[in-house]
Amino acid sequence: MRKLIVVLFIISLLIPKQTSAQDSGAVIAGTVGALAAIGAGIAAVEQMKERAELTATEWLLANNPDITSFSLKTIDFDGKKLKDMSSASVITFKIQEFTPSDKPELNGRKQVLLGFTSHGWINEYGIDFNKIKWFLIDEAEWTNMMVSYVKVASGENDNTMVKSTIENGRIVNKGVRLKNKMTIPFYQLSGDMYVVTDYSNEMKFIYNEKSLGIFLKETRDLVQIKRGSLIELHEFFFEE
Repeated sequence: MRKLIVVLFIISLLIPKQTSAQDSGAVIAGTVGALAAIGAGIAAVEQMKERAELTATEWLLANNPDITSFSLKTIDFDGKKLKDMSSASVITFKIQEFTPSDKPELNGRKQVLLGFTSHGWINEYGIDFNKIKWFLIDEAEWTNMMVSYVKVASGENDNTMVKSTIENGRIVNKGVRLKNKMTIPFYQLSGDMYVVTDYSNEMKFIYNEKSLGIFLKETRDLVQIKRGSLIELHEFFFEE
C-alpha cells in the first residue's frame, strides 16, 4: 500500500495542472508505461544477480570440495542499472564459512570470489557464464593484492609499513587512513593517466583515478573494480 501511494504521488507530480482530461490520460498512460519498464529492468537485474550467485555457487562446489558450509553474497550487482550490466567488468562475491547449527553465526574463514567478465558475456540471448574467469582469494592473498595496489597508487615502497597500515587502517577514496589520519595518500591523476605494476603471472595492476584496474594476461582484458566495491571487500576482511 505504501509503495502504491508513493507511485501515485510521483504520477501526480508528473501530470501538469492545466491539462485536459484527454491529455492527462495520455500522460498517465505514458507514466505507467515508464514505471512498468523500470520495474521490468529491476526484475531483470535481480534475475541476473540470482543466476550469477547460482553460477558462482556451482563453481565453488565444483572446485573447492573442502568447503562444506558457507554463505555467498553478491556485491557488485548492487545498485546497477540494466543498461550498465553489459559493460560490467567484474562481479564480486563475499564468501564466509560457518559451523552448521540451528541459526548459525557467520564466524568462519572469509574469502572473496572475483568473476572477471569478457566482452559479450551479456547478449540478446542472456548471460554466457562461460565468458567469466574466476579467482578465489583468501585474506592473505587479498592483503598481498592490496599491498601491491597501494604501492602503485601512492609510490610508497616500504612493504612492511604498507601492509601494517592496510591491515589496521581503512582504504578510502584518496588513500589509506589510519586512526583518522591520511597515512598513505594516493596520487591525484587525470582520467587518462595510468600507473602499472606487474603483480603475478596472471595479472597486472593499473592505478587510475578512483579505480583499481586489473589486466588479465591470458585474455588481454583490462577490467576495473570500482573503488566502492574495493573498499567494501577490504572492510569485509578487516572490519566485520
